[in-house]
Amino acid sequence: MGAVARSETPSAENPTDRQADPGAELGEPACHSTNLVGLSTALLASTAFNARPERLRIAGVREMNGSLFDMLAEAESLIEAGEAFNCYMMAMFGLDPEQREPGKRGPRRYRSSFFRLLKGWGYDSNSPEGAVLKGWVESRFGLAPTFHKRVIDGAGPVWAAYVEEKMSSRFHNNAIYVQLDMLYEFCQWALSRFAAPDRTHLTLYRGTNSFDEHQVVTKLDRRRRVVRINNLASFTSDRDTAGCFGDVILEIRVPTAKIAFFNALLPRHPLKGEGEYLVVGGDYVAEVRYD
Repeated sequence: MGAVARSETPSAENPTDRQADPGAELGEPACHSTNLVGLSTALLASTAFNARPERLRIAGVREMNGSLFDMLAEAESLIEAGEAFNCYMMAMFGLDPEQREPGKRGPRRYRSSFFRLLKGWGYDSNSPEGAVLKGWVESRFGLAPTFHKRVIDGAGPVWAAYVEEKMSSRFHNNAIYVQLDMLYEFCQWALSRFAAPDRTHLTLYRGTNSFDEHQVVTKLDRRRRVVRINNLASFTSDRDTAGCFGDVILEIRVPTAKIAFFNALLPRHPLKGEGEYLVVGGDYVAEVRYD
């Protein structure tokens, strides 16, 4: 899951100490002027939103899929709801069982599916599938990525390579962004109905060995930093699991409105096993703990 080397002594090699100087703070996060959730992107990216979040809705998704949410309302468990969602997506987008259930062999399929993107992300968040997912966040929430294979610092070769991957015709068919819109809205419905009713935040963890992907904006005190999380990032609900991915543990309180996917959402998917959550990024106050 990701990064800074262990160090509690200020040094030139420790990014947390370099960013402690207010004069070295990063500027505002890269944002688009428009999005599909009806809030200022700058607000959505801020620590102020994360402290007092509002409910987010991708425009038109629930209105265009009323029959899905009517069907979900009949579900008596998250497993039952997940099966209903899978059946609806299979009917709407022609997602074959081979695409829904990793490991089953069958003829090669050319329809893009959100399952395929999740599988690619599970192998490597900097894969072409990861670029498509980051591009979806950019399109829907207005947040540009800060990292894809390397730090993205304005227009340049790194940005161009990311754009080429996120727009690849290999994945951009079968209304792939619409599939992801529906997955997000189902995730939000499932959180409020079954997984985290009446909760505005969940505490999640990420292990890391460098702050290249998630840059430190400023140091608040000995343990707390404002960290700019990439526009889409993996976290886990299990601290011990996070420790398997790095010596430094970032602990953040994530608004449920910024959770795009979580491990128990579907009965079958490629990200099982690590308690994984996909989190929409921005500036977060993080507790930095050394494993």
